[in-house]
Amino acid sequence: MDVKVASLAEHPGKLEQVLGMADTWPEFTVNDPVGGAYYGRIPIELPEYVLFAEDERGEVVAHGYSVPFSLAAEGRGTLPARGWDQVLGWAFADRRRGTRPDTVSAISVVVAPHAQGRGLSALMLSAMRDNARAHGFDEVVAPVRPSAKHLEPRTPMGEYAYRVRPDGLPHDPWLRVHARAGAAIDSVAPASMTVAAALEDWRRWTGLPFDTEGDIDVPGALVPVRCEPERGYAVYVEPNVWMRHPL
Repeated sequence: MDVKVASLAEHPGKLEQVLGMADTWPEFTVNDPVGGAYYGRIPIELPEYVLFAEDERGEVVAHGYSVPFSLAAEGRGTLPARGWDQVLGWAFADRRRGTRPDTVSAISVVVAPHAQGRGLSALMLSAMRDNARAHGFDEVVAPVRPSAKHLEPRTPMGEYAYRVRPDGLPHDPWLRVHARAGAAIDSVAPASMTVAAALEDWRRWTGLPFDTEGDIDVPGALVPVRCEPERGYAVYVEPNVWMRHPL
């Protein structure tokens, strides 16, 4: 596929296409309250960190969001256990306070369903690295959501993340893309995203009954969802894998 990559800062007229591009996220993942508070602000407030790929017809077929933040700020220094949620909070807190960023975190790489399997995720990750370097940064970090982990929801993330193939590359396809780009695993973020909602919400999102106490395997979830019928809610706490890309 012949594509061109640019940023929203360069082509603000592409905002509607970027926002309207189809994706394959499980519905419950887009109901994380932290993501709801911050994710939509990225293309508006940080368009220079939103990249998109368009095909020869001008259709947006992939996009990648990232945010600058200060890892060296007081009280930080290490990549957080709360992963994706925490780094979003840090980035926008730093922006509000005028704290100088020293690191870029990947937030998402999304490929349109009809364009998947053509190497666009690797292309967008490479473009994100190049964009961070062009803005003067020497490291990109990423709270990676392993793409095949949902097939093994009961396997501990610490075991899954470090599984490798005979060639030494990660077993997981998305972790492998990062490794091929030069990244290494830093740590597991055990509580990278938390979605707590009433049972009727979970039933609507998944089509499952959510009427049994305990751990429920949900399509697309990396770990089981904890269901508490007597209390009327269920909670999903997603682990991610922190990877570091020196530039």
